Amino acid sequence: MCAIQAGQRGRSVLVLEKANKAGKKILISGGGRCNFTNLYTEPDAYLSHNAHFCKSALSRYTQWDFIALLEKHGLSWTEKTLGQLFCDQKAGAIVKLLLDECREANVKIQLNCDISAIEKAEEFTVKSSLGDFSSESLVVATGGPSIPKMGATDFSQQVAEQFSLKTFPFIPGLVPFIFPEAELASLFREISGTAVDVRMECNNVSFKEAILFTHRGLSGPAALQISSYWHPGDEVSVNLLPDLDAEEWLKEQQLERPKAELKTLLSQVLPKRLAVKLCELFFENKPMAQYNSKELGAIAMTLSDWRLKPSGTEGMRTAEVALGGVNCDELSSKTLEAKHVNGLYFIGESIDVTGHLGGYNFQWAWASGWCAGQYV
Repeated sequence: MCAIQAGQRGRSVLVLEKANKAGKKILISGGGRCNFTNLYTEPDAYLSHNAHFCKSALSRYTQWDFIALLEKHGLSWTEKTLGQLFCDQKAGAIVKLLLDECREANVKIQLNCDISAIEKAEEFTVKSSLGDFSSESLVVATGGPSIPKMGATDFSQQVAEQFSLKTFPFIPGLVPFIFPEAELASLFREISGTAVDVRMECNNVSFKEAILFTHRGLSGPAALQISSYWHPGDEVSVNLLPDLDAEEWLKEQQLERPKAELKTLLSQVLPKRLAVKLCELFFENKPMAQYNSKELGAIAMTLSDWRLKPSGTEGMRTAEVALGGVNCDELSSKTLEAKHVNGLYFIGESIDVTGHLGGYNFQWAWASGWCAGQYV
């Protein structure tokens, strides 16, 4: 995106790409369909130590701008849940669009290029497996270290630190939770594959989406979202009946169906395997008429505020993004250029700006790349 904009301004642009194919992370996104932006992109969907930094770029290159680019190339899109936009022609069409724009802007792309060192005198010199390249400006667009099997590393952080820019450590974001073996054996493995819509909360932030029980712990959109706000040692709260007042509902069921067993009634509002497992682990299952008010209150509390304590996350191996990166205070929010190193720019996930699940991180990539491309 940055290369396209710079090329359109008549700049001589070379993209050095480590992989053997451009846009590999785009190609695997959204199960190959590419959740390329979100209709509701707003600054509050981003985590950063500087909450204001992302506002400038997001306001100057919006989701509507990228949608217009798609439509210019004859591509169409479908909205899924919560404003998530997917490309009907799949992720490969997005990559082709970007490569076509690069060609039109006379941008050169060099694949299979491993960089060994970066030096700066009058100009930047990049030493690589394909020789040395010199330039007036250098843009670091290497992202974070999530999904290392795709070739992702902390290269951007290394470059920032080489030039004495402050950084925040990369940590996994949008990543599944793992749990202690005892809980995996008693709960998670037996209902692995079960999904349920919940409200999940941690550190005063909540998301109302699905969770998925796995043989290792918890995944699904709500769990991934909350993982970006979770710190080691924190509990997470799960409301299994987010659209109901659990205690009121239980009292109604007791009046209307006094002979029905609890697990039977729970199976009507929760997946059956989960309902049965909850009764086995936490509730004495019996006809509704046999519960007193205190017992119903305790059941309601578990259903609406089920406390779980992850032992950790699956880490960078499966994280969709990495939180952290170059400290925003080191960069101009207008140009993305380092304040104290002329000609050095950082864009995308290399910066301490991390979006929610649902196309927000792509939109940050497009927006920050576009903005830097106006000045590089």
